Amino acid sequence: MDWMRGSRRWVAGIAWAVLWLGLAVGGAAQQRYLGFDRNGYPGDAALTGLRKSFSFAGYWLNDPPGTKENTWVGKRAILRAHGFGFLVLWNGRSYRELKGQDAAALGTADGRAAVAAAAREGFPRDVTIFLDQEEGGRLLAELAEYIFAWADAVGAGGARAGVYCSGMEVADGAGTTSTARDLVELEEKRLKGGADRRRLRLWVANDQCPPSPGCAPTEQGPGAGFAGAAVWQYALSPRRAQWSAGCPKNADAARNCYAPGMAHSGDTFVDLDVAESADPSGGR
Repeated sequence: MDWMRGSRRWVAGIAWAVLWLGLAVGGAAQQRYLGFDRNGYPGDAALTGLRKSFSFAGYWLNDPPGTKENTWVGKRAILRAHGFGFLVLWNGRSYRELKGQDAAALGTADGRAAVAAAAREGFPRDVTIFLDQEEGGRLLAELAEYIFAWADAVGAGGARAGVYCSGMEVADGAGTTSTARDLVELEEKRLKGGADRRRLRLWVANDQCPPSPGCAPTEQGPGAGFAGAAVWQYALSPRRAQWSAGCPKNADAARNCYAPGMAHSGDTFVDLDVAESADPSGGR
């Protein structure tokens, strides 16, 4: 029976490899591409292994949340040489930082800084930059003012604006809403006053199972996380047990998600994303 168990493991491993490669590297026919993001740069030596599973990588332009340095600076060329596309990110301000301040002025300043940082890193002028907006639910007034002022400044600088936000529904009065849905509704109101405004692209986070499969390749496109999303972040590291407890059993019991075939370490855990483009920000 040992040889049968070994055979099953071998077949299962081949099936996993085919699925990862079909979706991540050769996914043109299905128009679904897998990507990863993480706050810390994984190191040059990890790129070859990561590229076997992922078509694009998140790329921070300023210090990621909870950090005091940005280790992605200067890494665009080597990522591009390995064949990666990009999800370009700017870490935005929290409500605590905006309360009592001129939120629109701060948004304008940060939008200009994001465009300048993208240019320093060598990204194309019309690259899409996603504003990292970590707070969920309906947006407070200061956050909404900041986000749209930031987006306007990014657009004025020649780049495209996007927002990373939650696509998960939460209680809101008598019903529910999500940050992504609130953004769409707020932008619709703004568009009525100026049809020339650029629409925000959305990168939504939704690690609830379902629709997320957990730390495994997904056969769904980004719209499964939120209708109309350009990118869906469907699994987080570390996993959030309150949302991911219903996920199908993963290949291992690790707390984080890892690319298949890579040694588990502090440099190789990742958040998992899916997009309809191998270069969602147009950063190549």
